[in-house]
Amino acid sequence: MMTSQPKNDALVIIPTYNEKHNVRKIINKVVEFEVDILIIDDSSPDGTADIVRELKNEYEQRVFLIVREEKLGLGTAYIKGFKWALDRNYQYIMEMDADLSHDPDDVPRLIEKAKEGNELVVGSRYCKGVNVVNWPLKRLIISYLASRYTRYITRIPMEDPTSGFKCFQREVLEEISLDNVHSHGYAFQIEMNYRAWKKGFEIQEIPIIFTERSEGKSKMSRDIVYEAAFMVWKLVILNMFGRL
Repeated sequence: MMTSQPKNDALVIIPTYNEKHNVRKIINKVVEFEVDILIIDDSSPDGTADIVRELKNEYEQRVFLIVREEKLGLGTAYIKGFKWALDRNYQYIMEMDADLSHDPDDVPRLIEKAKEGNELVVGSRYCKGVNVVNWPLKRLIISYLASRYTRYITRIPMEDPTSGFKCFQREVLEEISLDNVHSHGYAFQIEMNYRAWKKGFEIQEIPIIFTERSEGKSKMSRDIVYEAAFMVWKLVILNMFGRL
C-alpha cells in the first residue's frame, strides 16, 4: 500500500557494510541537499548502524535506516531500497557509494538532469576521458576494460556501464522486473543499465570525478569481476529469448 507523498521528491540509497569511518561524513554532506537518505546496512560489526541511528534522530524524517540480518550483497540492498522508495512515492531515486568515492556535491547535478527529462542519469568516470583519482593502475585497467567489454558484447551505448552513481526516474524502476534482478557488484550495475536500455528508456551520462576511498576497506573481489564477465552474456541471451 502506498504511503503519503514524502516532503522531498528525491531519495539517495546508500548500502553500507563496515563504513563507520565514512557514514557520518556522507550523511552530513548529502543531507544538505533537498533529498532524503536511506541507509541499508548489512549488520556491520563495526557499529555503522549505531552511527546512522544517531543521525536519524538528528535529521528526523530525512534519514532512514534498514538493517538486514547478515551480509547479503550490494544488489539485493539496492533492490530492497528501490521497492522501499517506490512504496513511498519518491520520483527520483539515486544509488551512491558510502565511501565518499562519489562526490556528494554531484548529487544535485544528477537529480537536475533527471528533472530535465532524462530517465536514467549516470555519473560516468569515462565519458570525458578517464576521471579516476588514486586508483592502483591494475584496478583502473580492469574497470576500464570491463566497460569496453560490456559495451562490445551488449551494444549498450554507454561509456561507463559499471558506474554505481546514478539517478532513476521512478518509471524506470516500475518497468524493470526487480524480482528478476539477482546480480551483485559490477554485474548489478550492468544489469540495471541494460534492462533500462532494453525497455526503451533514455540513459544520459554526465562526467564525474571518482576518488578512491581514504577510509575503510574496498569490497571489490575477484568473484565480483568474474560475475560481471559472465553476466553480460547472460543478459544478451535472456534478451534474445524475450525473458528480460
